[in-house]
Amino acid sequence: MERADWIACDWGTSNLRVWALDAGGAVRDARVSDQGMGRLAASEFEAAFLDLAGDLIGAGPRDVVICGMAGARQGWCEAPYLPVPARPAADGAVTVPTADPRIRVRILPGLSQTQPEDVMRGEETQIAGVLAARPDFDGVMCLPGTHTKWVRVQGGEVVRFRTFMTGELFALLSTQSVLKHSFDDGWSAQAFLAAGGEALAAPERMTAALFSLRAASLLGDVAAGSARARLSGLLTGIELAGARPFWEKHRVLIVGGTDEGDRGALLTRAGARVEHTNARDATLSGLVAAHALNGETP
Repeated sequence: MERADWIACDWGTSNLRVWALDAGGAVRDARVSDQGMGRLAASEFEAAFLDLAGDLIGAGPRDVVICGMAGARQGWCEAPYLPVPARPAADGAVTVPTADPRIRVRILPGLSQTQPEDVMRGEETQIAGVLAARPDFDGVMCLPGTHTKWVRVQGGEVVRFRTFMTGELFALLSTQSVLKHSFDDGWSAQAFLAAGGEALAAPERMTAALFSLRAASLLGDVAAGSARARLSGLLTGIELAGARPFWEKHRVLIVGGTDEGDRGALLTRAGARVEHTNARDATLSGLVAAHALNGETP
């Protein structure tokens, strides 16, 4: 363990991740806990942070820069959304009153859009991280997750974006619908791509195709992993059909984990130009950039 010059936090609904950083942004220590926003009342956030990272602070004072759900209405302190077009993680950080004088806490705001209505919180910091490394990026970023974001980025700003509930729909259908009886833990990339292509070509048939997953499991042998992969492929294909205005004319950077290869392959088959970058690295880079842009000094 080493003392931090400052601390970066990604506070999600399920987890809290912290990085202890030196003045140049190099990581001295990294930690994670299950104390996400969904488990905490507003009065409990400071204690949860100190439980995880208190020994990294020393005598203080130390800057703490936070992105994610700690800034939600149900979080530590609400950081109001910035309307697009906007430079992500550049303005609007909210200072949080704390009982411990050793920490100076700032929470980064999310972004909002009115036509059509949409919001993001946390993903904007990943976008800022990509732009820190690639300030001339002009194209589309796809940020997969429970609520996948498709984002048009131009001139260093988020111009417009759209959210798709692909991950949440997969979780609900696979655990709380009649389809839950049809799945095993396997995975078939071939089945994913085939189902994704079907949904992308004929999205209006998706609800019928979903029930066919159940029927197939009752009427015949289904290859291991194919039902689960087909469900994911159908939902992802529907997402890509809705996101076509984003990826059809612009290169796509998928900001995700190592499990996003199938999505990229489906996009490539559809004719998109696809690149990949790591989401966790982008988050940390965005927090470092936000710390510098907000003029905080260790």
